[in-house]
Amino acid sequence: MAEERGKGRRPSSGRPGASGGSGRPQRSSGAGGGSRGAGGGNRGTGSDGGGRTGGPRNGGTGGSSSGGSDGARGGSSSGGSRGTYTPGQGRTGGPGRGSGGPTRSGGGSRSGGQGGGSSRSGGQGGQGRSWSRDRNDERKVERTVDQAQYDGPPLPEEITGKELDRNLAAQLKGLPEKLAARVARHLVAATQLIDSDPETAYQHTLAARARAARLAVVREAVGEAAYAAGHYQEALGELRAAKRMNGVTAYLPIMADCHRALGQAEQALKLARSPSVANFAPEAKAEMTIVEAGARLDLGQVDAALRTLELAPLNTKTRASWVVRLRYMYADVLVAAGRKKDALEWFHRTHAIDSDEVTDAAHRAELLELEVD
Repeated sequence: MAEERGKGRRPSSGRPGASGGSGRPQRSSGAGGGSRGAGGGNRGTGSDGGGRTGGPRNGGTGGSSSGGSDGARGGSSSGGSRGTYTPGQGRTGGPGRGSGGPTRSGGGSRSGGQGGGSSRSGGQGGQGRSWSRDRNDERKVERTVDQAQYDGPPLPEEITGKELDRNLAAQLKGLPEKLAARVARHLVAATQLIDSDPETAYQHTLAARARAARLAVVREAVGEAAYAAGHYQEALGELRAAKRMNGVTAYLPIMADCHRALGQAEQALKLARSPSVANFAPEAKAEMTIVEAGARLDLGQVDAALRTLELAPLNTKTRASWVVRLRYMYADVLVAAGRKKDALEWFHRTHAIDSDEVTDAAHRAELLELEVD
């Protein structure tokens, strides 16, 4: 998504989730167009059709009894409908219920029933509906879980949804107005929380997906939030779904890094060799190079990781954040190769252009100086 989204997130050192390094690709690459929130970064999402559409699962109590008698001990069934309830007279006309059913006030038993009403199978003693109640209770629990995800975390009143980038908001126009506004609010909230509270951001995107699972922009958002929260399998699935929906390949660096996090370095390398990578913008290409080098390290291929990075524009004059991460990764791999003096030089070169302190290059340089001396 938008480049701004990745700013300020410290990249990992060769592995997703590691602090202080540069292995995790930043969530930027322009996929889906525009920026997600008021701050400008656009978010994307992912795959495999995992979202619930519409709303919470219906799971209430009640429902009709299927076939058979209701356990009446005498009395004939009048078939057909469940029957109607008349105060003081009981329910009449239901399947398997006698015509003199239980009354609300002090009433007697179901026709022929004993004790406290008839059971499902003609038993005695008021135990006939316990199984039905258990099923209904289970449905209530299921619905509660689904409803919680559908509702999502509380939405701050100051978030109206109008903060959403125009390009992203345009993709919600096919939804009813109120529904589009609710989805937009969840996406904006996710954007605002993605760096400080990624898990809550992820829950916001799940609430958006529950309402609009067929929109690529929503699935992209779920994928990126899942990635930030460390749910790599979910992120991979959601980004695959987004890619199928809109054909965008800019998700590939994050997808490759998800494979690394799941211990699938070979799959990460396979994505890194995708033909579309050659057409990436410099930043996206640098992110894929970082992931590819990290995958090589995972496989113990240190020399191959160095060659991968040495083909990248390490000496470019730009001070963009992707150059900072690229240089940091190179210095990190040099350490792994045992070339500490060279690594020290590149940590210093990284720190020289890292005005936003995206990395801990200065600290790493201090530690290496003690070792080299």
